Amino acid sequence: MQIDMKQPILDKNDALAAELRQRFADNHVFVLDLLASPGSGKTSTILATIDALRDEFNIAVIEGDIASSVDAEKIKAQGIAAVQINTGGACHLESAMIKRAVDVLDLERLDLIIVENVGNLVCPTDFDLGENAKVMILSVPEGDDKPLKYPGVFQVAEAVILNKVDTMPVFNFDRAAFDDAVGRLNPQAPIFPLSATSGEGVDAWTDWLAERIRAV
Repeated sequence: MQIDMKQPILDKNDALAAELRQRFADNHVFVLDLLASPGSGKTSTILATIDALRDEFNIAVIEGDIASSVDAEKIKAQGIAAVQINTGGACHLESAMIKRAVDVLDLERLDLIIVENVGNLVCPTDFDLGENAKVMILSVPEGDDKPLKYPGVFQVAEAVILNKVDTMPVFNFDRAAFDDAVGRLNPQAPIFPLSATSGEGVDAWTDWLAERIRAV
């Protein structure tokens, strides 16, 4: 006899995610789930996004990490509400974790919640968090072959951020090959090349996000 535990776990997760999605919709809050590997620049991208949008939107951040609160402290230092989730070893966030975090936020005062998922290119793709959109961040130093090696995360993304584009000459990144691979996996997903630290290309990304937030 084979017992498959994955589907019951996902079913429970998805049911709670649906409840969260309705709760967010009732409060007109847009929820963004950021997926990426460690070191891709998730936190720096979040900080650049906050800097670009904070004058128009009220923002909070949910930080997912195996351990520590380093990233949440960086967010709080910018005067933005941040809730830290430590998974204690789990490689992804789940809707039950998001519910606990959301319960301490004042949704009526928020327009945008950014979820920084645990750094992983595999596990987070399976788990609905009640988000409006999943967005993938890849940094140039990780290589242009990642869509071929980790297709799932690119397939679920509504947009792809290519971070650290200022390092492209150093790492011999083949942009045409990357764009072609992403286009074959997910032709509807726009690609936003940017450098979160220098600010290059951030406006195009945040303009796209702002339109989505206003539509909620």
